[in-house]
Amino acid sequence: MEVIAVSSFKGGTAKTSVSLNFGAALAQFHGKKVLLLDFDSQANLTAGLGYDPDHYDSLAPVLQKKKGVNEVILSTRIQNLDLIPADTWLERIEVTGALASDRYSHERVRDILSPLEYDICIVDTPPSLCWLTESALIAAQHGLVCVSPEFYSVKGLQRLSYFIDYIGARHPIAVLGVVLSFWNARGKNNEAFLELIEETFPSKVLETKVRRDIKVSEAAIYGKPVFEVAPKSRSSEDYIQLTRELLARMEKRVASPASIGEGHVQPLDTVN
Repeated sequence: MEVIAVSSFKGGTAKTSVSLNFGAALAQFHGKKVLLLDFDSQANLTAGLGYDPDHYDSLAPVLQKKKGVNEVILSTRIQNLDLIPADTWLERIEVTGALASDRYSHERVRDILSPLEYDICIVDTPPSLCWLTESALIAAQHGLVCVSPEFYSVKGLQRLSYFIDYIGARHPIAVLGVVLSFWNARGKNNEAFLELIEETFPSKVLETKVRRDIKVSEAAIYGKPVFEVAPKSRSSEDYIQLTRELLARMEKRVASPASIGEGHVQPLDTVN
């Protein structure tokens, strides 16, 4: 199973929309068996698929060894697309119960996911460099970075790059691509933003840009991917094309591992 950690250092980069629509497109148009893991305590991915996060267990009881992973997996209305939802318990999960005394607790997500029989698992991480994000990156072979063309979003990329490099020094993970969302082809600062991103993640900016479109928000209200609610919208076209581009990168192994480490990954306390 290929695991992709979708990450961003800042909120408002369409990270959750990318996770949802990318995963749904893989299942619906490419016949992939896909697992979505909502690993953000805000649970927007869970809500975006029409589930109330207060009514379902997240990965939290599995991490605490109180339940098996198959007990928390939900089947969605989309064939071949399953979900592990999120809830607020995830926010401080690493300092509670069995995880609090486990020096290598950040490896537990990898161990939980590895036996599952899916083609692809997409992990929607929090917009911060926390235990949840680190655990997701350790569980993944690929990192997918989300950014919007605005100053604070782009500035956070360097710190995220350091974080991924830290993980990559001990674990085989590589950046699959950088997704630009809320794209306006006429933006006057586009070239400057693209140059900054290229400096941080050379040759990783994806050709497909996801244009700003209210249809994405409307689709989330219905708990569906955008191409089911508004199949002729520009965002629907963009996400379908983005999925093709990302799948081609995965299949061609363009994103090779940064490095392969052995043994345990040491916990990350700070990123300068």
